[in-house]
Amino acid sequence: MGYFVNVESGVNLYVEDINPRGSKTIVFLHGWPLSHKQFEYQFDVLPAMGYRCIGIDWRGFGNSDKPMDGYTFDRLADDILAVVQTLHLDDITLVGHSTGGSIAIRYMSRTNGYKVSRLVLIDAAAPVGLTAEIADRFLKGALHDRPKMMQDVTDGFFFQYITEPFSEWFLQMGLQAAGWSTAAVIRTLRDETLYDDLPNITVPTLIVHGVHDGVVPFAQAQELDQKIRNSQLVPFQYSGHGLFWEEHDTFNRLLAQFIG
Repeated sequence: MGYFVNVESGVNLYVEDINPRGSKTIVFLHGWPLSHKQFEYQFDVLPAMGYRCIGIDWRGFGNSDKPMDGYTFDRLADDILAVVQTLHLDDITLVGHSTGGSIAIRYMSRTNGYKVSRLVLIDAAAPVGLTAEIADRFLKGALHDRPKMMQDVTDGFFFQYITEPFSEWFLQMGLQAAGWSTAAVIRTLRDETLYDDLPNITVPTLIVHGVHDGVVPFAQAQELDQKIRNSQLVPFQYSGHGLFWEEHDTFNRLLAQFIG
């Protein structure tokens, strides 16, 4: 079921809550500039295995409210904290993809891992996000021809072949975001880093990353594995930046095994 959670005055986040009676809870944080819908091929499977799956649309994206401000890692992490507190969640596995991985890392550091027992980072945009050159190119596209920018994002996202209908579905998901929030998060990825957050993560952490990722280099996953204690890095040999779809069967099995 879907509902809204108030995270600050005038700002409500959309939450998709599947199998609320599940025995173990997984909270999914999508990547930029997408929404919880990117995890469709996890939501198809994991709830039937007994897990409660919660997908949160960040502010500015998906079905959530789209205020003009609040797109720093600190505020985005505070939004997640508000959802966790409002829903009285406990013993959760926090899963973040790409920029969602960045938000998950800041959440762990900023809240001392509040109510999180396991962390999963998928192609995380960390400890750095975007170089100035790439960010400026995305920023120009977002502010002048956002549909073309989103098509470029889609074209460079996957290593495996995607069909035209899938490409269109993916593109429209990104266009559901507001233009201003899309641009604001690009600036955050350019200007903020997460090096100081990594030593504060103490829970078991699964790092999964596509070997052919052309958005966030695989070397960054190796760096995360070195700097996060109690972590495990699993390379995905047939994926780019979208292993949650490209090798979803393998990922779903690995995630279930990690959670137990």
